[in-house]
Amino acid sequence: MIFLLDSHCDSPLMLVKGADFGQTVQQGYTPGKFPVTHVDFAKMKKGGVNGSFFAIYTSNSLSPDESTRRAFELISGVYDAVEQNPDKVAFATTPAQAKRNKKNGLISIFLGMENGDPIQKDLSMLRMFYRLGVRYLTLTHAGNNEICDSCAPKEKRWGGVSPFGKEVIEECNRLGMLIDVSHISDDSFWDVLKYSKAPVVATHSCCRALASHSRNMSDEMIVALADKGGVIQINFYPAFLDNEYAASEIWDLEDIFELADKAWQKDKSNVELQQQLEKSVIDMNAIKKPSYKRVVDHIDHVVSLVGVKHVGLGSDFDGINTTPKGLEDISKIQRIIIELRRRGYKEHEIKAIAGGNFFRVMDAVQRFADEE
Repeated sequence: MIFLLDSHCDSPLMLVKGADFGQTVQQGYTPGKFPVTHVDFAKMKKGGVNGSFFAIYTSNSLSPDESTRRAFELISGVYDAVEQNPDKVAFATTPAQAKRNKKNGLISIFLGMENGDPIQKDLSMLRMFYRLGVRYLTLTHAGNNEICDSCAPKEKRWGGVSPFGKEVIEECNRLGMLIDVSHISDDSFWDVLKYSKAPVVATHSCCRALASHSRNMSDEMIVALADKGGVIQINFYPAFLDNEYAASEIWDLEDIFELADKAWQKDKSNVELQQQLEKSVIDMNAIKKPSYKRVVDHIDHVVSLVGVKHVGLGSDFDGINTTPKGLEDISKIQRIIIELRRRGYKEHEIKAIAGGNFFRVMDAVQRFADEE
């Protein structure tokens, strides 16, 4: 039986904006509606999704105290949503819990933390987030932080992982918390593999051989990740999937959307702002997007390098503003499973890709912690 796991959704961002995941989230450009949202509990059920990591994302632009407060706000929003929908979802921190939830007809909600800024150079804070249910740490996001360098800025701070970052890696290993190498610089990646005694993961990344964006992983990195026992979960963002799309004007349109959305969030009754936001969404979606089959192309590439045991799905839904054609929200994710079957993958291989590989790494990391 397949357990379909999405290892990275930014859905807490929608929850704190007021989305009610207990109902189908209404999309639109008026107060109470959401111009871009990919996830709610009904969509997850329709898509046959059995579990998802909800990412506690904080921007590198926030101060340390702002970042910590934001993280607690996002975690609180997820806790509220789960408690308000006990007939639909339940928390999980282990694969075993998630499988029990599935038997009980419930979707499992895991927590991951995207960007380590909220721990504020304080390992006791890392332990507190672990106690709250956070089971992976994406070391940074779009900026260099106290833990390591990001792939995004040209100027690097540490040349890889910082001295404090080494302590974070050691403590994650001790706790049984997965270390996520998505978003970090290449030098940081190699440092993580050197310093971590347990397998590591890339919760939402793609293959640089197919799309040359620096957020993606080179073949050498993918092989090394697999040799460490880890897994790469393929991101659905079209600009990370396809060079032609990344070469379009999408980046400028993304900036326009972000500014329009920020303004509209502050004044939702403003008709002019509603119109600006609507136009920005229409303009983004007017660019020709790659098919959902491109996600499977990236899966194929990983399999050709390291076999079927080191790849999975990490959509980045609700953290991306555009999606592949045919994969407009999480309710359509079964199209990937269907395409895998069409390409000749056997059922046990699909089971591994759908969630089994990530669960294997979770169990391995916890075993390492238990044995220490």
